[in-house]
Amino acid sequence: MTPRHEDNAPARLAALHSPEAAEIHKRSVVIAGHRTSVSVENAFWQALLEIAATRGVSANRLITEIDRDRQGNLSSAIRLFVLAEALARTIVPTSTARE
Repeated sequence: MTPRHEDNAPARLAALHSPEAAEIHKRSVVIAGHRTSVSVENAFWQALLEIAATRGVSANRLITEIDRDRQGNLSSAIRLFVLAEALARTIVPTSTARE
């Protein structure tokens, strides 16, 4: 069983400060049956893979969903999607926030 991201948060945060996290790599993906490539930092790619695993879908399927809703280039859309997911996990709804 894969640990939840909250369970290893300190290690995950430390990994973001490694030189490898910021390296950009071109990765081949398949969107709606068509091969293309995206260039994203390792940290964003790893987060995308974790989101896909959490949802029980492949990275290609998740990227296809991102592609359907995007404005602008796909690499940027992936980064913004990962950021939105991270923010959604950290923001406490106002109805449950302490006053």
